[in-house]
Amino acid sequence: MQIRHLRYFVTLARLGHFRRAAESCGVTQPTLSAGIASLETALGVELVRRDRRFVGLTAEGEAALPWAQQMLADCDGMLRAAGKPGIGLTGRLRLGVIPAAMPAVGAIAPVLAADHPDLQLVILSMTSREIERALHAHDIDGGVTYLENEPLGGVITWTFYEERYRFATPADGPFAGRSAISWAEAAAAPLCLLTRDMQNRRILDAQMASIGMEVQPRATANSYTALLSMVRMGDLSSILPHSHAGTAERDPAIRILPFDDPSTPQAVGLVVLDRHPMSAQSRAVLSCVRSADFRRRVAALRDDDGDPHEPA
Repeated sequence: MQIRHLRYFVTLARLGHFRRAAESCGVTQPTLSAGIASLETALGVELVRRDRRFVGLTAEGEAALPWAQQMLADCDGMLRAAGKPGIGLTGRLRLGVIPAAMPAVGAIAPVLAADHPDLQLVILSMTSREIERALHAHDIDGGVTYLENEPLGGVITWTFYEERYRFATPADGPFAGRSAISWAEAAAAPLCLLTRDMQNRRILDAQMASIGMEVQPRATANSYTALLSMVRMGDLSSILPHSHAGTAERDPAIRILPFDDPSTPQAVGLVVLDRHPMSAQSRAVLSCVRSADFRRRVAALRDDDGDPHEPA
């Protein structure tokens, strides 16, 4: 059994296409197919269902996949651990981040670069469920997501801040003279919200259900940029995490209002797999977010108390 054959198999399972998997592995399609066939021979089972093209994994392939992913992760970790002493981390640190937490991840780059200047940080926008799948498939080294609502299993967590919510509305709209708003008023307003595959939307739906209301938004998107565009250029309002509301407050076409009946804050932070030995990349990002420098950089998100305030 050869490591490269395991890599071919895992890549094919991830991409679901022989040609794209071969390109990703830097080999020809016949080489990739032959490598996977060799792996199947070594294991004595068929891993891949084929019909002139990739159809899917067999039951044996599905069972073998997490072990293959783990073996590749362990192999990569061993190679890094056996590297020359005194040489910092190189390669990529892949971080899956929910859209709601994107404003916080900018603080990671300078702190990480100070300790590991040759390590490339790769930020990937993902839903919380995608982060969970990618973590356990070893496709990412860590994730930034909600920690207590729909919690992940088998992970180590570190809290960045507690998320609170703001009402974003056209500056010249019906709420122009207000300094705060209730959740019931927000639910009755014409809204644009995230799609339901986003955990932030499920949190908002639960909040509305707790006051006996159900929201039927006029528009949905999986991007805060799109939501703010609809607020800025139309007659819709939205509900944002305070991390994004801070940026929107600087737009003269948008008015940001706090809620006068705040909901339960939601912890947001880092998750890495709880395994020993931990990968060098996971250790690096965990050390980064535990540092005083990182805590100082995200202090503004932690210190926003969410109390109603007078309009500027």
